[in-house]
Amino acid sequence: MIKILHRLVERTGKYKGRIRLSYLTSLLKGIFKQVPMVLSFLVVAAFMEGEMTKEKCLYAGIIIAASVLLQILFEHLTNVLESATGYKVFADMRMELGEHLRKMPMGYFTEGNLGQISSVLSTDMVFIEENCMTVLGELVAFMISQGLMLIMMFALDIRIGALSCVVVFLITLIGNLMHKNTLDHSEKKQENAKKLTDAVLDFAEGIGIIKSYNMLGEKSKRLSDNFKESCDESIAFEIDYGPWAKRLWITYGLGTVAVIAFAGWLASIGAISNAYLMGVVLFSFEMFIPMKSYYGQIARLTVTSACLDRIDALFKETELPDTGTKKIPALLAKDSKDSEIEYKNVTFGYTDTDVLKNVSFDIKKGEMLALVGPSGGGKSTIANLLARFWDVNSGKILVRGTDIKDVPLGNLMDNLSMVFQRVYLFNDTIYNNIAIGRPTATKEEVIEASKKARCYDFIMQLPNGFDTVLDEGGSSLSGGEKQRLSIARCILKDSPIVILDEATASVDADNEKAIQDAISELCKNKTLVVIAHRLKTIRNADKILVINNGGIEECGNHEELMKLGKTYAKMVSLQES
Repeated sequence: MIKILHRLVERTGKYKGRIRLSYLTSLLKGIFKQVPMVLSFLVVAAFMEGEMTKEKCLYAGIIIAASVLLQILFEHLTNVLESATGYKVFADMRMELGEHLRKMPMGYFTEGNLGQISSVLSTDMVFIEENCMTVLGELVAFMISQGLMLIMMFALDIRIGALSCVVVFLITLIGNLMHKNTLDHSEKKQENAKKLTDAVLDFAEGIGIIKSYNMLGEKSKRLSDNFKESCDESIAFEIDYGPWAKRLWITYGLGTVAVIAFAGWLASIGAISNAYLMGVVLFSFEMFIPMKSYYGQIARLTVTSACLDRIDALFKETELPDTGTKKIPALLAKDSKDSEIEYKNVTFGYTDTDVLKNVSFDIKKGEMLALVGPSGGGKSTIANLLARFWDVNSGKILVRGTDIKDVPLGNLMDNLSMVFQRVYLFNDTIYNNIAIGRPTATKEEVIEASKKARCYDFIMQLPNGFDTVLDEGGSSLSGGEKQRLSIARCILKDSPIVILDEATASVDADNEKAIQDAISELCKNKTLVVIAHRLKTIRNADKILVINNGGIEECGNHEELMKLGKTYAKMVSLQES
């Protein structure tokens, strides 16, 4: 348990000093908590020996009152140092996690890890924040109080002190066995929490498909099974924990009785005075309470250990290296032979199987490159590698002659804008959703971007205009409206390179014209990489790459590829028919 406490304190980072200061306030609280007990013994002993006076009673009362007030003061200081610090620690940790997730490859988020992230944020961090940070000082105080109580018993009689140590040893032995048992359960319990979060997210995100295919019973059963499994594990935890807790409390009770009985026997044979016997009786009822309280927190501590394991595991996930020190040149020199974008012998695979194999091509400044080909051929992978959603296994990707691995991710993204088919809008105002493209933009610039993206008119028809708060994901808007807002973001960002997963592929005819106009505004004087679905929209592309089986099958403009009469020509013919 000391190891768990050490791990918890190490996670407090810059607030470690406040936590350690709480040890001192807890120590003082523990000491002053024992003062009334010690004075009570001295007062009883003085009465029994006929040495008590009014002055001694008054002094004892004043000291007891002062010790209670000081105990309250140090308990308050401990709470301030621990509880407030706990919230600050985890506020910083959430920001640190956000920064960590921002630097991770996109593959991590597509491999079923959203449940783990959600569980860490909503379960593990909250549990430690609300349940464990406030007991750090208490646990230290318990250990100190137990030590003080043993010293008092030894001061009364060395034999009684020795018996007390035996009882403490037995309590510790049972407590550690209970800790081992609950640790096994806590790991299962937290794993079930992750599985349950995954199931809830899967059910909520797929509710439309589930209802349309009348699979509510089947999918609800899976969700219910996860709830039942989580419930069963929690009950099993309590069933296993209960007997150990019972053994602990029985040992505590029998230990107290044994100490009092032993002291009574010593008094009966004249080995200790009656005053000392009264002292043992007074101290015995407090003797093992620190140990009892200490192990009463064991369930929290074991769950905390499992929570820390999952938090640490998430922080240990490998980030994309971001150690580059170079900058992408703002402009190419007039006599430069460098292309705006160049792929040199790029090979990449999400797993052991290569998705792209030795791909090479280049794009000049201001050109439009279209990527076409069958689904799964590698089109989206080529675009995603340019944005460093993943890193290439071998080869290089150059932007204006600079390897994108050699520049900071922030500098790379300053030069890129991306428009996806699937648009995500935040639960925020329309204004803020557009301004995320360039947070320093003025209001006039945001409005101008919305006009160029052909979304100003429908925004002004909304109840609060630009101040209208969107639902999570932008579900209150149509697909075409969301798409135009995402284009407005990119227009505001005004990056020299635009990656476009053709935005008109899945919108209705009414929105298609507006989106095409918005894209035209976005792409003025830009270098454009288009993942093409509707081939009629890329007839004017400077270069078309037919991507198939991880390689470039054909390369040229529309006319050149039509003359070849191969894959591209067949795709065009098929779409036209």
